[in-house]
Amino acid sequence: MANNEDKKKALDAAIAKLEKDFGKGTVMKSLLQKYDNYALSISATTRQPRPGEVDGREYFFKTREEFEQMIVEDKLLEHAQYVGNYYGTPRDYVEHKLEDGFDVILEIEIQGALKVKEKFPDTVLMFLMPPTADELKKRLEGRGTEDEATIKKRLLRAVEESQGVEEYDYIVINDVLDDCVEQIHEIIGNEHCKASNNLEKINQFRDELTNMWKGDIR
Repeated sequence: MANNEDKKKALDAAIAKLEKDFGKGTVMKSLLQKYDNYALSISATTRQPRPGEVDGREYFFKTREEFEQMIVEDKLLEHAQYVGNYYGTPRDYVEHKLEDGFDVILEIEIQGALKVKEKFPDTVLMFLMPPTADELKKRLEGRGTEDEATIKKRLLRAVEESQGVEEYDYIVINDVLDDCVEQIHEIIGNEHCKASNNLEKINQFRDELTNMWKGDIR
């Protein structure tokens, strides 16, 4: 498991939950293209790859047996089931990115997000949502990759997850792409500046002032 410093960096990174069907892919692509301090965590899943998806790029695609073995071996920060498939966050991938100095963003379901929050209470959760429910339905239908039954399941899941929005720290409306990206970037920047996330710097500053007052620093 990551040490305390890595955990602190994870908190500063504003671990984000971005609802699967709310246009998160386009938002994350734009954020990563515009800023180089972010790393997007790659989830493991048991669902089948969609056309054009590559193992290790969009997801780490696993069999159900492989995924359940990862659970047993505690290789996931969190995991949940969504529309009949497992999704989870590989621990090693996130810890390596944190060690490299990136702010890591997790795109995870509400179940997983709350599990991470439980383990790391200072984690920052952002809920990305469309401007209206009608817009969500249009986006789902516009993907052209899922049948009506699957869309109905996703809408039902959206209804269920809307009951837990109050557990999040921030709501970000995905209406105008550039505005959405800038709001996410600003939230993360503000989290970096919180006094509670800079206790080491504060204590160092106090020590330097005290030493200067005592004449130990010239």
